[in-house]
Amino acid sequence: MRILLTGASGSIGAALAPALEDAGHELRGFGRDPSRAPARLPFVRGDAISGSGLDEALDGVDVAYFLIHSMEGPGRAGFEDNERVAAENFVAAARGAGVRRLIYLGGLVPQGQRLSRHLASRLEVERILLAGAPEAVALRASIVIGARSRSFRFLVHLVERMKVLALPPWREYRTQPIDVRDVRALLAAAATTPHARGGLSLDIAGPDVLSYGQMIERIAELMLVRRRTLRVGRNATSVVAPLAAALAGEEAGFIAPLMESLCSDLLPRDNRAPELLGVRLHRFDRAVERALREWELDEPLAAR
Repeated sequence: MRILLTGASGSIGAALAPALEDAGHELRGFGRDPSRAPARLPFVRGDAISGSGLDEALDGVDVAYFLIHSMEGPGRAGFEDNERVAAENFVAAARGAGVRRLIYLGGLVPQGQRLSRHLASRLEVERILLAGAPEAVALRASIVIGARSRSFRFLVHLVERMKVLALPPWREYRTQPIDVRDVRALLAAAATTPHARGGLSLDIAGPDVLSYGQMIERIAELMLVRRRTLRVGRNATSVVAPLAAALAGEEAGFIAPLMESLCSDLLPRDNRAPELLGVRLHRFDRAVERALREWELDEPLAAR
């Protein structure tokens, strides 16, 4: 099949591209900066927010992956508007090109709770894409464990650089982090699954249920470092997020929306995805160990 891969330079897209090529698919990339795409990937330069390049990128495509995310600040011109406009432009161009299957990776949604800006935007993009193609597939994940995953790298940097881990009340909330290898396998299987007719939305989650506090403590243990934890009674995201971002060397515009999402458990609606898509899941400790090994191939971990 001919497949368009947006977000090819991101952690998920970069992991997915070789898996799709190994399966015999013909790939094409799309984005603003061809120099960041995997080598030898045919690439169309464009911008989903403006719509430029989309018609060329989607021409003759059977399946299109929408792995575009934007968290770049508050206000009318912020990430929510950017993500909605990008999704609408993508759907319009895909319809014009006759693309039947769109595949999206969003985030797990809390049940019965008010959504953060980050998760509300992910859900809105999912709605637009599922309505935009007859065989659309939306997968929802929590924290992805991989050497290039920004969320995982943020947690590792906090463990590296904080001698005492100050954990706000969200430390008690639970989620199911997932190995990047499993995300890659599930996304690849979504290109050909027969279950997508009429649209398909699946939660994808690892087999281990962990609180955020337990997750951070396990990462510290697997990094072979000792860290004391301090339980902070107040959840002051507006104050904590910029400090945590600076400490971890991340952008506050990326970290603040993520922290706003830590207001309840983020658990899957059901566990159908591995069976429907034929994927065997990795446990949390194995995922972290592998991610740390891959990380250290390119960059030493200061805490090790």
